[in-house]
Amino acid sequence: MTGALSHVRVLDLSRILAGPWATQVLGDLGADVIKVERPGGGDDTRGWGPPFIRDSEGNRTDRSAYFLCANRNKRSVAIDITKSRGQAIVRALALESDVIVENFKVGGLTRYGLDYASIREHKPDIVYCSITGFGQDGPYSGRAGYDFMIQAMGGLMSLTGEADGKPGGGPQKVGVALADILTGLYASTAILAALTHKERTGEGQHIDLSLLDVQVATLANQALNYLVSGAPPARLGNAHPNIVPYQVFATDGGHIVLAVGNDSQFKAFCKIAGDPALADDPRFMTNAARVENRASLIPVIETLVARKSTDWWVAELEKAGVPCGPINTLDNVFQDPQIMHREMRRNIVDPSGMTLPSVASPIRLSQTPVRYEMAPPRIGEHTAQVLRDIARLSDQDIAELLAESIIETG
Repeated sequence: MTGALSHVRVLDLSRILAGPWATQVLGDLGADVIKVERPGGGDDTRGWGPPFIRDSEGNRTDRSAYFLCANRNKRSVAIDITKSRGQAIVRALALESDVIVENFKVGGLTRYGLDYASIREHKPDIVYCSITGFGQDGPYSGRAGYDFMIQAMGGLMSLTGEADGKPGGGPQKVGVALADILTGLYASTAILAALTHKERTGEGQHIDLSLLDVQVATLANQALNYLVSGAPPARLGNAHPNIVPYQVFATDGGHIVLAVGNDSQFKAFCKIAGDPALADDPRFMTNAARVENRASLIPVIETLVARKSTDWWVAELEKAGVPCGPINTLDNVFQDPQIMHREMRRNIVDPSGMTLPSVASPIRLSQTPVRYEMAPPRIGEHTAQVLRDIARLSDQDIAELLAESIIETG
């Protein structure tokens, strides 16, 4: 079976995470993704370790764990775009592509003739996605943007962490580069929308995606909590601003997440906890009442939950349909029977026979399933192949480009 996007070619001029995450999604769905990297170093994340993949002799390779997370199902070509012949090659690849993804600073590709206006002049139907920290316009548009600072500027860190005055209180970033990842997901969605428009009209377009815009957009209920009330939400640690009880509780020897989403679940919890009358207290009968009386209810639940083990609570609450779960470390995550059943860990074998670990896509399509065919590539692994097949260069041309250090082959 072929992937849903097997008819689409993507020229990936991006690096780090947001752009590569988007192009990996497209590659997983079958697109031919050509990743353009600078000779000698490649994508910055190749060096972001340890840990690194090591070869059979124990030597460090150019594929860090970080690089592996966002670069499967891609072909790597190493081309120096600061040189005119390198620029000409990338333009030739662009004219044979349906989509271009880049995350240079605003205007950064203009001097190379690889910006949207320059490409569109020769290929009007190109779908061109630019990912920046702050967007193509506005007072911050010229600034570089990184996930950590975007989590801060976009409000996420004001919502994450324990409240001031509590042990460990203060703002915290999320444990993964969430602004980058969400931007990558929005980018892949926008690209698919633009491709659909192109199929209907023949028109390409420019997609302008900003990490800051995405971070603000994904504040979700917390953004609306502020816009409706006029009061900036405070940090609540692991508690939920709109649902109670919905947080971490200490058990006898561990912890559990209790996620009570409605009043019937609260009644069931109280019965299992041995205090059914708690659900009939007017202060706690409805979620709205529980939110208003949070300070009175939470200490009671803390006392109840601390009496039993995590395993006991998980078993009993699951029987009653009350959402709950343990707090797993990653070794437990990948040993979880549900995760194992869903095959969320996938191994991919590269052309040298080396087995590389990967985390599966969560997308499950019945007719055009996600593919796991190509391991994250070595830098320049596919340079010669792509230049012959797509840019239509001869072996002599490729040899000359190698001699002039304009390209690198893997």
